[in-house]
Amino acid sequence: MLTARKTSLWRDQYEIGADGRVLTTWSNSFWRQGGDFTLDGRSYRVRGSIMGRTFTMTEDGGEPLAEAGRVGRKRWTVTAGGHTYHFRRASFWSGDQELHDDTGRRGSIRRTGFWRTGVVADLPGLPPPVQVFVLGVVISMWNAEQTAAAAGAGGAGG
Repeated sequence: MLTARKTSLWRDQYEIGADGRVLTTWSNSFWRQGGDFTLDGRSYRVRGSIMGRTFTMTEDGGEPLAEAGRVGRKRWTVTAGGHTYHFRRASFWSGDQELHDDTGRRGSIRRTGFWRTGVVADLPGLPPPVQVFVLGVVISMWNAEQTAAAAGAGGAGG
């Protein structure tokens, strides 16, 4: 199980850990959707499309290792290592995400804490870099939704 905790109110950076130890830091990209992280001495780059509906993970700028599609929809997928992982929003009212397979719900990603700045991800069966990729994609999705909601609220006045 992965945990993510925002490192500062001012920076969009998360420490990602497991079993009480920090594994990596997810640093959101300032100019684009996505981010970067290093895991087990390997550097990964995650980049999203303009609208943030697709994301690709590469290692040191090489060939794609994982791709997420239809991000932000009720149902979306991640393809990595010849496997396709299916995700869906837990409910209409929640941004929490669930990992599903043919037998049903296998895992989840949810916000934690009073200000909802922490995240817990239980993604059994996914390789560690893919788990961090999925977690980063969900964090990016939540940030984009929060930004859109704030922009919409600011323009409603007359």
